[in-house]
Amino acid sequence: MKETPTMGDTMFGDLSGVREGLADVGYLADDGIASVVYLAERLGKPVLVEGPAGTGKTELAKSVAAMTGARLIRLQCYEGLDEAKALYEWNYKKQLLRIQADRGVDAEHEDWVELQDDIFQDEFLLTRPLLEAISAQDKVVLLIDEVDRVEVETEALLLEILSEYQVSIPELGTIMATQIPLVFLTSNNTRELSEALKRRCLFLHIDYPDLEREKQIVVTKVEGITENLAEQIARVVRSIRQLDLKKAPSVSETLDWARTLVLLGIENIDVEQAKATLHILLKYQSDIEKTAKELTVEA
Repeated sequence: MKETPTMGDTMFGDLSGVREGLADVGYLADDGIASVVYLAERLGKPVLVEGPAGTGKTELAKSVAAMTGARLIRLQCYEGLDEAKALYEWNYKKQLLRIQADRGVDAEHEDWVELQDDIFQDEFLLTRPLLEAISAQDKVVLLIDEVDRVEVETEALLLEILSEYQVSIPELGTIMATQIPLVFLTSNNTRELSEALKRRCLFLHIDYPDLEREKQIVVTKVEGITENLAEQIARVVRSIRQLDLKKAPSVSETLDWARTLVLLGIENIDVEQAKATLHILLKYQSDIEKTAKELTVEA
């Protein structure tokens, strides 16, 4: 009977400790975010984090790693990602050198079985993020970023690994995790993920923050900004997000805009200043033009 991997030492004392710990590393989590992170660690389940781009999904995993002192291992997903880049591959050049060296020593008595055993060892294995997280002996946070970008076949590979927390390598055998890493999968909803993957995970939706929380994020992240300017920025961004745009400004773009206004020495935003700096906040010319028409003195 195989042993079941465990989460190892408990990372979080209680729910309030999660929220306070995240705040200590600069991530302002609401109760919903903190509770899902807490339960994921206690239940040993991955967290599927969905929501618009730039709302803090990736930053959540980084912040959890920072607050717990765990090592962050990141798999950046993209179309065409395969097993060799996600899981493992053999160092063929090094294997070839070993073969050539062995042949040079005793070519007449070459035994393929012995040679095969020689070249398929750990020293020739190139671990990629998934195998690295599975085989880690230290505390690990595994970030599988933008999982919605991979093909269905690669998603099935992820599901298999996250279900069993083990990897089968034909030449070496099965490598099983001794502890379950804390796993975060992020998705921007560019495609629908499988029901099987969703069932395996705890679900967390991170949307744009409310006015007060975005103001506090700006105050926390932007050095030298005043409470008054941070509130103005949060109000303007909130009004812009209500427009029909190709891409609404993300939290990261809000922070870029806030830093820009601080550098320009602006303490109170007027319409002309807002229009002059919209290119920091918005990424499409059509969105900039539409927003410029809608901006008013009251914004």
